[in-house]
Amino acid sequence: MNNLIVNWWRSQQFKLALKRGDIRRAVQLLQEIQKSGARFSWLEKLFRDKLQLERSSQKDNRQTETLSKELIEVSQQKSNLILMPDDEFVKYIYKNFNLIHHDEYKLQSTGIDERIFDDFESSLVEYLREEFSKIPDKQLFIKLEDALEDINNLKNGQDPDYRFSLTPHVYFMKYFLENVYCIYLAWFLIYQAAFLPSKVNILDIAAGPGTVAYGLALFLQSSSGFFHIPQMHISYYSLEKQDAFQFRGLQFWRRYIESRLNSVNAYFRFVTADIFTWKTQSNNLPKDFFDFIVISHCFFIDKTKRIEANNTYKQIFATSLKNSGYILIIIQDKKLFKISDVHQVENQEQEKNIVDKFLAELGLELVWYKYLTSTGSRTPLSGVEFGKFAGEKLPKQLYMSPLLQQYFAHKYKLHYTLDDYVILAINNEKLQVK
Repeated sequence: MNNLIVNWWRSQQFKLALKRGDIRRAVQLLQEIQKSGARFSWLEKLFRDKLQLERSSQKDNRQTETLSKELIEVSQQKSNLILMPDDEFVKYIYKNFNLIHHDEYKLQSTGIDERIFDDFESSLVEYLREEFSKIPDKQLFIKLEDALEDINNLKNGQDPDYRFSLTPHVYFMKYFLENVYCIYLAWFLIYQAAFLPSKVNILDIAAGPGTVAYGLALFLQSSSGFFHIPQMHISYYSLEKQDAFQFRGLQFWRRYIESRLNSVNAYFRFVTADIFTWKTQSNNLPKDFFDFIVISHCFFIDKTKRIEANNTYKQIFATSLKNSGYILIIIQDKKLFKISDVHQVENQEQEKNIVDKFLAELGLELVWYKYLTSTGSRTPLSGVEFGKFAGEKLPKQLYMSPLLQQYFAHKYKLHYTLDDYVILAINNEKLQVK
């Protein structure tokens, strides 16, 4: 009987505490009632449920607040790693390169950053002249002719033998500057899309003399004066069959890039291997390491070769690309359409289908692509028309032209031209939210 009286008295005190708004006393009394083993009245049950709901809500709020803080921290860390596009620098590039978007995919360029490329070109010519001065004239011309005949196989879609000592030098003379020009713009497009981290790991497949690294280095040089790049670091892996190309590329890099006041902090690693004898299990490429895997102009019209190369590429994508990584592809317009056995015309839908089909063969999914063109047209101009257009509109290779005229009796002045597809893709097997 005494317990019944005590429990009744607690319940009355509980009601009185609620009436007075003394929540702390009400909570204390509710705990005493629960410990006594007495049954809760409907009012006490209602108050208990209210407390539980409030506590649950507070816990959820704390969890939400904690998650929000973590999300902000991760977002800030990511933004610190990514080079966020600077509006003034983007305007500067558009102005100097005369960039015009003709449609969603076609981007015309008829300009250049002269302060960067003129210095780069003149230094390259100086390097080549010094190299040539080490060889007697009669022997030099023979070596150059042999190397020229070898490298000209590229025009016919064939792989040069690269067996001549001056093949890398002739490549420097005929193709290097234009390829760097194209890669420079590719890195700009990646930067503009906010995909370029300040610490970037790059695998360059069929790297040649390191064109991809040069394009990025020159692009970063152009940004000087617009924004500060905190602790920019490039880990660059060159996968190339010809060690002579790797050697000459690094030799000129040390001479030119590393001599700049704002030189790029770059780590070079050379893997000298043939993609047609590639052994996935025995290669020394790091796993899940690269932010970008780049393939520039190393695609084959011959179907058997193309399938074999693509299988190797897919193995490398699967093992060495980060889950968040991208594949950057550079392919000449004529080769892309010849692979598909289709004539290039002014048809965006046809072009997009061909790009998608090309990527499907590589197991890739499109992020975006741009057709970089000097003329602004998908259909080629005649030789005479293009010569007139280039002379009036395109930036000149002021220092390289005399060198080609001297050694190869080249009749025409060289210009910086574009006719390439720049394609950014992700690996289907490593899809994740970007």
